[in-house]
Amino acid sequence: MPRSVNAVASHRRRKKILKQAKGFYGKRKNVYTVAKNVVEKGLGYKYVGRKLKKRDYRSLWIARINAACREEGISYSQFMGKLAAKNIDLNRKVLADLAMNEPVSFKALVAEVK
Repeated sequence: MPRSVNAVASHRRRKKILKQAKGFYGKRKNVYTVAKNVVEKGLGYKYVGRKLKKRDYRSLWIARINAACREEGISYSQFMGKLAAKNIDLNRKVLADLAMNEPVSFKALVAEVK
């Protein structure tokens, strides 16, 4: 019985990896065995990066809210605690946007909480 190899699928699979490795330096872009490892590692970083992005944005929002609160004479933690006590459900993204783009509205919100 003759040896059966699925050349079409193998070629397509390798081509897919090399396409993902486009723009890499040296052998990383055109040697399949090297490119496969690098692309796999890159996809791992990509996954982790999506999680880190959320953390980074949250810390940015907290810093912006804190800065705006301090101008009004209240700390971030006190402000967030009083918001929760008054059942005002605004997330940090919205609060940071208010603090940056609509300071008058943010001042009103702080006054309502105080």
